[in-house]
Amino acid sequence: MILIFTFEANGIIVSAEVTEESIKAKKDQIKKQKEQRDSLNTAKTDLEKLKQGLEKNKSDLKKYISELDASLTEIQKKIDALNDTIGKKEAEIKKTAEDLEEAERTQEAQYEAMKKRIKFMYERGDKLYFELFVGTGNFSDMLNKAEYIEMIAAYDRKKLNEYVATTELIALNKQALEEEKETLDLAKSNKEEEEGKMQTLIDAKGVELNNVSTDIKSKEAAIAEYEAEIKAENATIAALEKEVAADEAALNSRHKYDGGMFTFPCPNYTRVSDEFGMRIHPTLGISKMHNGVDFAAPAGSAILAAYAGTVVAADYNGTMGNYIMINHGDGLYTIYMHCSALYVSKGQDVTAGARIAAVGSTGRSTGNHLHFGVRLNGAYVSPWNYLK
Repeated sequence: MILIFTFEANGIIVSAEVTEESIKAKKDQIKKQKEQRDSLNTAKTDLEKLKQGLEKNKSDLKKYISELDASLTEIQKKIDALNDTIGKKEAEIKKTAEDLEEAERTQEAQYEAMKKRIKFMYERGDKLYFELFVGTGNFSDMLNKAEYIEMIAAYDRKKLNEYVATTELIALNKQALEEEKETLDLAKSNKEEEEGKMQTLIDAKGVELNNVSTDIKSKEAAIAEYEAEIKAENATIAALEKEVAADEAALNSRHKYDGGMFTFPCPNYTRVSDEFGMRIHPTLGISKMHNGVDFAAPAGSAILAAYAGTVVAADYNGTMGNYIMINHGDGLYTIYMHCSALYVSKGQDVTAGARIAAVGSTGRSTGNHLHFGVRLNGAYVSPWNYLK
């Protein structure tokens, strides 16, 4: 059944359509919201189970960090999915609110038209029918006029049915709106809960990393392990550069650094928590070279490609955590460390300002930040030479 109507209210011609399909679509929309909330509840991270699993690896700091970082990455995926759900849900709520307003305008116009019709029939109805039959010339003419009267009655019933259908659609829109708002609130609550769980794991990792400073023997072992890991990190970076150099001609045909200044890699958060150069290591308490600039930022904050180039690595490393390395041509590379999530893959071309990762605290890190490094011809250089 399709109810299509055109009528005049306050001098304005109003056309609308209410169908069984549109009413069914709203009912399905309501059902979908309930199913989505069930899905959101079952997708929550079981923090206690994660912590129990991590406890088994505390004696092996490297393995402990690796396992914990894997959990952080999974939680960030859930947070990203919740952010996507929140964005879509806000758009759906806006659309449903617009549908509701349109249905209410239609109902008001229908109501005004029906009032005029009822007033007319009250004032002229009986007289109109009498005039029709008085003017009947023969039996055939009377049958035709009787059919016309039935058509008038059918038209009135149709208009009433349309009004009832619109009223039902309004009720469904209101219910759908409430369901969508409830789903949105749950998604926001779950996001906040997942962010709290992520911070709990980061704090736990910070405790384990800081514990090495309380025991001289453990500290010496930790320093030796850290230096070995940094050596391995540098070897990894050098190997990637060598891999690129092996196909330098092809890569240089795609990207050639033109001397331009970089886009800020963490645009919404520019506070420096650690500068480039020599510093006292935050957990080992020894003087070490810091080969990049650390920008403090909340977990999940956008990390942007500083310049156009090709991704030569998007991987995980015990010290760098989740990291990305981009070749910009002419021996120039940028490196982004400790990410909670990676959004690009090896071999992918990126433009300056493209979102490539999210801020995190994976690897040898005790808090959320972006470690941003720049290498030129095989050596780290100050990122401030290139940043705006």
